[in-house]
Amino acid sequence: MSVNMSKFLRFFSRPVALAAVALLLGSAGCATSSRVGVTSDFDHAVNFRTYKTWAWYPQQPTDAEGGPAQGYNSFLDQRIRKAVEMEMNKKGLTLTDKNPDVYVAYSAKVEDKQRVDPAFNSPYAYRWYGYGYGMPSRVNEYKAGTVIIDVVDAQRKQLAWRGHGQAQVQDQSISEQEVYRIVGSVLGNYPPQDNQAQR
Repeated sequence: MSVNMSKFLRFFSRPVALAAVALLLGSAGCATSSRVGVTSDFDHAVNFRTYKTWAWYPQQPTDAEGGPAQGYNSFLDQRIRKAVEMEMNKKGLTLTDKNPDVYVAYSAKVEDKQRVDPAFNSPYAYRWYGYGYGMPSRVNEYKAGTVIIDVVDAQRKQLAWRGHGQAQVQDQSISEQEVYRIVGSVLGNYPPQDNQAQR
């Protein structure tokens, strides 16, 4: 075994080196935290191929952020509406103001969340006070932006499909880029496939 290899192995047998590796793994996890977690559910009795036109749900709030807006829309509301309209257009559904097949509504919020870093919970990790089975888990605080989109059968006045998307965001409001990413991921599951199982 070469001298360099021996030094390398000795270094990584030290507690400090193990902690450094855990920190690197934690950083890598943060880099991929921008992934959008998406779920959806739907009425299995609905034939979604019959839906051709849509409109915004009449009682949809105009200020999604709950701010002081009166008679005008917040930036978040504008961004979500634009993103939804773009995605629905891609799917061949036409926005109309007369007798739509479905209504679309949404809700959006940003919440403070906590995530336990699994890199600090390894059974072979180094405790702050010596070797043992695991070390105290590191808790990361972050902001999560959530968007829920509902598709309501206009004739029956019943929910036909719901999509839920959540991703880590930077600020208290969901940015334009994040809105398009989350909305695109949520509506990527619409319409459900005929053989799609209920989730």
